Amino acid sequence: MGKIDALDRKILEIISQNARIPFKDVAAECGVSRAAIHQRVQRLIDLGIITGSGYHMNPKTLGFTTCTYIGITLERGSLYKSVVEEFLKIPEIVECHYTTGPYSMLIKLYARDNEHLMELLNHKMQNIPGVVATETLISLEQSIKKNIPVGCILTDETAETASSR
Repeated sequence: MGKIDALDRKILEIISQNARIPFKDVAAECGVSRAAIHQRVQRLIDLGIITGSGYHMNPKTLGFTTCTYIGITLERGSLYKSVVEEFLKIPEIVECHYTTGPYSMLIKLYARDNEHLMELLNHKMQNIPGVVATETLISLEQSIKKNIPVGCILTDETAETASSR
């Protein structure tokens, strides 16, 4: 991770609560210029601390009412990349992770309903070479969705203190 200081941390706290807040408001709250905020945010983007920007869509309001997590067992772990290439062709898949534990991969997808989910499983995912088994878990409700707490991020000062122990 790139080094961040207390000002970076304060900026992250503010924009993580409201990504659409104008930089002038962030600057006022931090007691610095708007240009300083712009430069700091750009630096945080360049360091990979801030990734992406945009709007989050609510899948349910778009007709995708079934949120599903699927554990994928591969014939061999070396097939991971080729399977990911096939998963990229399935637009309903929104996340894919290479994992340890009982599954080679864990994916998250949204389906319109159970019938659509069955179609995705039986005619798309399970037909991919190397996929030997799937286990499906349907999410009944998302209870928590948040970013890593900014309070857990080490600043330059706290990192130096922690490393000197």
